[in-house]
Amino acid sequence: MGISIWVFSVISAATLFVSCSSALTPDGFALLELKSGFNDTRNSLENWKDSDESPCSWTGVSCNPQDQRVVSINLPYMQLGGIISPSIGKLSRLQRLALHQNSLHGIIPNEITNCTELRAMYLRANFLQGGIPPNLGNLTFLTILDLSSNTLKGPIPSSISRLTRLRSLNLSTNFFSGEIPDIGVLSRFGVETFTGNLDLCGRQIRKPCRSSMGFPVVLPHAETDDESDPPKRSSRLIKGILIGAMSTMALAFIVIFVFLWIWMLSKKERTVKKYTEVKKQKDPSETSKKLITFHGDLPYSSTELIEKLESLDEEDIVGSGGFGTVYRMVMNDLGTFAVKKIDRSREGSDRVFEREVEILGSVKHINLVNLRGYCRLPSSRLLIYDYLTLGSLDDLLHERAQEDGLLNWNARLRIALGSARGLAYLHHDCSPKIVHRDIKSSNILLNDKLEPRVSDFGLAKLLVDEDAHVTTVVAGTFGYLAPEYLQNGRATEKSDVYSFGVLLLELVTGKRPTDPIFVKRGLNVVGWMNTVLKENRLEDVIDKRCTDVDEDSVEALLEIAARCTDANPEDRPAMNQVAQLLEQEVMSPSSGIDYYDDSHSDYC
Repeated sequence: MGISIWVFSVISAATLFVSCSSALTPDGFALLELKSGFNDTRNSLENWKDSDESPCSWTGVSCNPQDQRVVSINLPYMQLGGIISPSIGKLSRLQRLALHQNSLHGIIPNEITNCTELRAMYLRANFLQGGIPPNLGNLTFLTILDLSSNTLKGPIPSSISRLTRLRSLNLSTNFFSGEIPDIGVLSRFGVETFTGNLDLCGRQIRKPCRSSMGFPVVLPHAETDDESDPPKRSSRLIKGILIGAMSTMALAFIVIFVFLWIWMLSKKERTVKKYTEVKKQKDPSETSKKLITFHGDLPYSSTELIEKLESLDEEDIVGSGGFGTVYRMVMNDLGTFAVKKIDRSREGSDRVFEREVEILGSVKHINLVNLRGYCRLPSSRLLIYDYLTLGSLDDLLHERAQEDGLLNWNARLRIALGSARGLAYLHHDCSPKIVHRDIKSSNILLNDKLEPRVSDFGLAKLLVDEDAHVTTVVAGTFGYLAPEYLQNGRATEKSDVYSFGVLLLELVTGKRPTDPIFVKRGLNVVGWMNTVLKENRLEDVIDKRCTDVDEDSVEALLEIAARCTDANPEDRPAMNQVAQLLEQEVMSPSSGIDYYDDSHSDYC
């Protein structure tokens, strides 16, 4: 009997040991709680199961190889709905959180500040509400914070200023309000970090803060205890007189100010009306002027803008293309814009044109060139864009080759990823969706940080045909055009994907798709690449100017390019898939690229 009990005890203990050893880790249970808050319509997290011993093989999850703690959650472009569960705070070793380009709503939970080892947080392009957790400044290791393109509101917490390691901050395109704290690390960021928040003010965006009466805000200094004396009768009398006099003066001043404000407002309205109202005549396009501005943050009057636009001449020309001449317009305060002048010979209905322009003006993404305004003059139509200092990728890659080292391999990968994100936004997040039709290196513009912006989106449709997809005239550039687009003139998202694949090959090879090396062999860049790779001549593909190339990332990039340029459009990935592939297979820890900086250029 005693032996039976002993055997039973041993078996029970063994069973208990096995069950305990196979139990899911606390991090795994925290992830399951996080999953319960998501609406996973595509079953992307199907392999997140409580029967597993470890979450380290789950979709989008990475762990520390030593202790199996979760260090990364990477779930962008997964079409996830729902909320971010407060259980995120249980992942105390989490270093990277990437949930961008989903459909998450609700608030950013305060518990996220318990993830004290967090280094990168990407929550852009969701529908998150509420404010920024006030204790976000506790995440002292944070280097990248991207909350752009949500519906967040309220003030920007001053605690962010304590994040001394922060080198990339994007709070654009939300509904933040109030003064931007000009202290600590927050004083280092400029307009791009905060653009698209109309109720923000502060030095960083060159917009002074004002009180409810319209005066610049000046906070009084608090009186210290040392400065206050015991009240005396005579001093109270003097103070009473002073207060009465000041009150009277203040009242008089307010009355004068209100009168002047009403007078100035009516004058401003008369001035604006003079330039923006469309005259009701039989042929208004020939006789009237009209100015429309987008994003609401151009600090210039209509009069000043139109005067500058009318004064542009040949000395201001910086380029030209299929859609018109591009000018550099410098305002009186040295603010600089690019102006695309479209000749009136491209005749069409002003009403239809302006409706389409307004759609383009509503599009905002950090990897797209912002359309800031539109002006109709009797002789031309003018589109006003942000001016990017480094010009186009084509110019930097082919015309300014002497600037060695500027376009190193890491920079090219970031340009590829940022461009993919911009194009994916046009295809998947705009309503109506926008097919670019002319993806090429000269339409990828770069700012002084080598951050890419896709330009000229929507112009091919705008100036060729009113149909959403089919044109009788092929718009695009030889070498980048998909074969089916050349055959039937039908522009689709998949023809854009093909052009983007050619752009990837251009970044790898450093050669234009019309380079003589391809033409002499009767091939295009796609055919040439396939031939060289079949002969295992990878070294012949890579631009010799790139000395920091990582072969694994080159092979991954070429594989993505090959999928993008598949002869069958149906077999090409969608652009959001391309962006995801670039993030996961190229911009990964094993590729040698900064793991936490892979969204540095994506501010939307």
